[in-house]
Amino acid sequence: MSGPAIRRSDQNLALWLSTFAFTICFAVWTIFAIIGIQIKKDLGLTETQFGLLVGTPILTGSLIRLILGIWADQYGGRMVLTITMLAAAVMTALLSQAYDYPTFLLAALGVGLAGGSFSIGVAYVAKWFPKEKQGMALGIFGAGNVGSAVTKFLAPTVMLAYGWQMVAYVWAAALAAVAVIFFLLTKDDPDLAQRRTTGAKPEPLSAMLEPLKNVQVWRFSLYYFFVFGAFVALALWLPRYLIGVYGLDIRAAGMIAAAYSIPASIFRAYGGHLSDKFGARTVMYFTFGVSVVCTFILSYPPTHYIVEGIGGRHEFSMQMGLYGFIAIAFVLGFFMSLGKAAVYKHIPVYYPSRVGAVGGVVGLVGGLGGFVLPIVFGMLNELTGVWQSCFWLLFAIVTLALVWMHVSVRQMEKAALRAGVPAGKLPELPEMQPIHSVAQEGALSAKGAIEDWRPEDAIFWAATGHKVAQRNLWISIPCLLLSFAVWMVWSVVVAKLPSVGFAFSNEQLFWLASLPGLSGATLRIFYSFMPAIFGGRLWTTLATWSLMLPAAGMGFAVQNPDTPYWIFLLLALLCGFGGGNFASSMANISFFFPKAEKGNALALNAGLGNLGVSVVQFVVPLVITAGVFGSVGGAPQTATVAGVTSTLWVQNAGFVFVPFIALSAMSAWFGMNDLAAMKASFADQAVIFRRSHNWVMCWLYTGTFGSFIGFSAAFPLLSRILFPDVNALKYAFLGPLVGAVARAAAGKPCDRIGGGRITFWVFVAMSLGVIGVLYAIGLKGTSDGFPIFLASFLFLFAATGVGNASTFQMIPAIMRKEVARLEPGLSAADRLRQAEKEGAAIIGFTSAVAAYGAFFIPKSFGTSIAATGGAEAALYGFLGFYVSCLLITWWFYTRRGGLLFDVEHRLAAAAR
Repeated sequence: MSGPAIRRSDQNLALWLSTFAFTICFAVWTIFAIIGIQIKKDLGLTETQFGLLVGTPILTGSLIRLILGIWADQYGGRMVLTITMLAAAVMTALLSQAYDYPTFLLAALGVGLAGGSFSIGVAYVAKWFPKEKQGMALGIFGAGNVGSAVTKFLAPTVMLAYGWQMVAYVWAAALAAVAVIFFLLTKDDPDLAQRRTTGAKPEPLSAMLEPLKNVQVWRFSLYYFFVFGAFVALALWLPRYLIGVYGLDIRAAGMIAAAYSIPASIFRAYGGHLSDKFGARTVMYFTFGVSVVCTFILSYPPTHYIVEGIGGRHEFSMQMGLYGFIAIAFVLGFFMSLGKAAVYKHIPVYYPSRVGAVGGVVGLVGGLGGFVLPIVFGMLNELTGVWQSCFWLLFAIVTLALVWMHVSVRQMEKAALRAGVPAGKLPELPEMQPIHSVAQEGALSAKGAIEDWRPEDAIFWAATGHKVAQRNLWISIPCLLLSFAVWMVWSVVVAKLPSVGFAFSNEQLFWLASLPGLSGATLRIFYSFMPAIFGGRLWTTLATWSLMLPAAGMGFAVQNPDTPYWIFLLLALLCGFGGGNFASSMANISFFFPKAEKGNALALNAGLGNLGVSVVQFVVPLVITAGVFGSVGGAPQTATVAGVTSTLWVQNAGFVFVPFIALSAMSAWFGMNDLAAMKASFADQAVIFRRSHNWVMCWLYTGTFGSFIGFSAAFPLLSRILFPDVNALKYAFLGPLVGAVARAAAGKPCDRIGGGRITFWVFVAMSLGVIGVLYAIGLKGTSDGFPIFLASFLFLFAATGVGNASTFQMIPAIMRKEVARLEPGLSAADRLRQAEKEGAAIIGFTSAVAAYGAFFIPKSFGTSIAATGGAEAALYGFLGFYVSCLLITWWFYTRRGGLLFDVEHRLAAAAR
C-alpha cells in the first residue's frame, strides 16, 4: 500500500469493529434458524417450505454480495457497510408485521441484506493490511460467523419469554446501534483516503467486473460452496434437526447447535494463521479429508441389525448419541472454519485491487449453498423419511470436492514435471495457473521454522531473539500450568469420591492418586525427545489439546456412582498426558535462551507451570460447590460427610479446565515458533544415555521434583487419613504454591551463585523437613499436631522448589564442560550446539525419571499405612534417600575438584 503511513490504532479499530459489525450482521442473517421453528409451527409449514423460509435471507445476502463488494472498492467499505446495516435493521424490524407465508418470504428477502456485509468487510479490512498479514486479518474478520452462535444462544430465551416478534425488534435495534458506532469510530480505508487526496475517480463498474471473466474465479468459488455454504446451511438446519432427532426443546437445541457454529466461526482466524504457516492447500486437504470422515459418521442412521449366528439370532443396534453428535459436529465445524480462511487467503494475493469484486463472487457462490442446501435438506426428509439424509448430501459434495482438487493438483504437478518446471514455481491450486506469476510465488506456501537463531550473539539477542524467546516462554507457561492442573486433579477429587457415593477403599483411592504419576513419568521419557523431532510449537499445541480427554472424561465419569472402577483407572492414566508435557515444555524452552538467562527462564517456565498443582487444589474445592455450567454441566450430587449433607458438582473438577485448554492450545499454535536448530532425530539425542551425568542428575532431580510432585499428590489424602478432624483441603494448595513460587524466585540466584552449591543445602533442608513431619505425626491427637505437620510440609515444599530450579541450572553447565571434554574435535560453535541439544534432552529425561515420584510417594504412604498403620516407615525411607542425594551432590559437583567447583566459584566471584 502506498501513501502516508497507517496508524496502528486506526488499523486495529478497522479490523475489530468490522469483525464486531459482521458478527451482529451474521446474527441477524441467521435469525430464522430459531424464530423459523416457531413460525413453522404457527403456519403449519412442510419441511420443504421451512427450508425455503430459512434459506431466503441467505439468497438475498448471497446475490447482493457481488454489487456490495464492488461498491466497497469504489466508494469505501465504511460508508457502504453502514448503509447496508441500517437498511437491514429496518427490514428486520418490519419482519414482525408479516402475517402469512408469502409475507414472511418477502420480509426474509429484506433481512438477507445483512448477509451482504461480508463482501464489504473483506474489501475494507484487506486494504488496511499488507499482503503478508492479510490472511490473518481476513481470518479474524471472518470469525464474525460466530454471530450464528449468538442467535442460537440468546434468541431462544428471548423468544420463549416475549415471543418471536421481540427477537426481531431486539436484533434490529442492535444492528442499528452497531452501525452508528462503526461509522463514528472507524475511518475510510487508506486507498479511498489516497484517492480523495489526489482527486482520482473510482474505477468504473466494467473494470471491477473484469476479473469475473476468468473461469478460475468460478471454479475456485465451488470450494467455498462447501466450506461456507454448507456451514450456513447446517447453522440454519441443526436446531430443527436436533429437535426432530433427539427430542430437545428449542433452548437446548439452540445451545447445542452453537457447539457446531462456534468452532466453525472463531477458528477461521486460526485457519488464516495455519494457511500462512503451512500453506493454503495443505489446510484445504485437511479440511476436506476430515469433513469426509465426519459427514460419513453423521450420515449413518439409527439401525437395528439381526445376524443369523451359529447358535441362533444375534440382535444389536447402532445409533449415535447426543454427546457423540456434539463432538463430531464440533470437529466438522472446526475444520470447515479452517477451510474458509484458506480459500479467502488466495483472493488478496491474486486480486489485490479487486478484493471486493472477486470476494463478492466467491461469497455469492458460497452463500448460495446456504440457500439451496436447507431447501434440499427439507426435500430429502420428505422423500426419504430419514433425518440423516442431509449428511448424505454433504458427504457426496465434500467427497467430490476432495477428489476433484486432488486429481487437478496431481495433473498440474505431473505436467510441470514433464516440462521441467520446479515445484516452487507452481501455484497452490491449479485453478490459479492462468494468473500465477512471479509476484505470487511462495505467497501461499508454508513459512517453516526460524532458520537463524543465535541467542549467544548479543546483537541478535537484543534486536530479535529476546522478544521471540519471551513470547514463547509466556505462552508456554499457561500451557504447562494447565498440564500440571490436569495431572494432579485426582489428588483433590479422590478425597471427595466417598462422600458422593463411590464405594472405593483407601487403597483404591491411593491408586487413583498415584497412577497419573506413573503414566506421566513414563510419557515424559518419550515427550522429552518430541520437540526436537516434531518442533516445539506443533508438539506444545498437540500436547495441550490432549488434556481435553482426561478433563472432559472425568467430568462425565464422576456423575454416576455406578461408573466402573476401571474407567477411573483409565482416566487417571490419561491424566498422565499433563505430566508428560513438562518434559517437552522444558526441553523446548531451553533452546530459546542464552546460557546467562537459561536458568531463570527454565525456573519461570517450571515454577509458574508448577503453580498448576496449587491452582487445582485451590480452584477445584470452590467450583465443585456451584453449578457453574448450568444444565449443560450435568446434575449435582448429594455429599454426606460426618452426617452433614451438601450439594456438589464434582464433574466441574474436570469441566472447569476445558475452555482454558482450548484457549491455551490456540495460543500455542498462533504465538509460538519452531527453531530449525532444534531439529534432531531420536538417534541424535540418544547419546545422552551414554553420559554418566545424565543418570546422576536423574537421581538428584528425583529428590527435588519427585518429592514436590509426590507430596502434592499425597498430601490431601494423607492429611485426611492422619488428621480426620481437620478439613485439610483448605490448606492443600499452599504446599504446591510455596514450592512453585520458590522455584520461580530461585532462578536468578542459581544463575549468579551456581546450582550445585544451592542443591547441596536444599537436601540438608529437606532432611530437616522430614524430621519435622515425623515429629508432628508423633503429636497426632494434640492441638499442635496438624499445625506442625502443615508447617513442616510447607518447609519441605519450599526446599523442593528451590532444588527444582538449582538442579536444572546445573544441567546446561555440566554439559558444556562434558561436551568440551568428550568431543574435542568439534568447533566452538558446534560444541555449543551439541551441548544445547544434549542439555535439553537431559532436562527432559531427568524430569521423566523424577516424575515417578508422583507415583511412588503416594503409593509408599498407602503401603506404609496398610502394612504398619502409619506413614512413618515411608518417611524414614525418604530421609535416607535425601541424605544420599546430599552426598552425591558434594562428591560429583561441589567439593574441591568436583565438576562444577571452578565454574560456580567464578560465578560467585563475578556476582560479588
